Amino acid sequence: MSAEPRINDRIRVPEVRLVGPSGEQVGIVPLAKALELAQEYDLDLVEVAATARPPVCKLMDYGKFKYESAMKAREARKNQAHTVIKEMKLRPKIDPHDYDTKKGHVVRFLKQGDKVKITIMFRGREQSRPELGYRLLQRLAEDVQELGFVESNPKQDGRNMIMVLGPHKKKTEAMAEAREAQAARKAERQGGSPAEEPAEEPAEA
Repeated sequence: MSAEPRINDRIRVPEVRLVGPSGEQVGIVPLAKALELAQEYDLDLVEVAATARPPVCKLMDYGKFKYESAMKAREARKNQAHTVIKEMKLRPKIDPHDYDTKKGHVVRFLKQGDKVKITIMFRGREQSRPELGYRLLQRLAEDVQELGFVESNPKQDGRNMIMVLGPHKKKTEAMAEAREAQAARKAERQGGSPAEEPAEEPAEA
């Protein structure tokens, strides 16, 4: 079934509640009268509330209305923020360099407005020392607390321990800031700094 409203001659009711081009209430009129007014205004008669009794119809430029609606929907999709869950895996006895690298990734994800699932992987005898993983997760949460918060506390899941960090910044805010930063960098590259004029030589006495 088509989701588009009925317009003009496709409307099959004896009378309609008519709304004028500027949103003014015309009242209940026969369908023939409504179609006549649409021709006078050089507009379309569009059924906007088919289930009302009588149906509500409005005088409008339907082609323009469809175009503007499509543009609004396109802009809404463009600005829509999809929540993404990134994953970062660590070992309980991770060395300092690797920890800093992994933490850097977590920082980047949180700055982008994404959630991060942190997984501590235990192997062999490490499974008998869950406190090692717990302390590591606590340390990581403290190191990135300015950017994110613990959304799901550490919990054991088989051989793994899992914690989820959520960003303080919403995805839409992060996207807007990224666009602004990109625009600023582009403007800086295009503008450049004006060349300095050579200093005048002092006049001889």
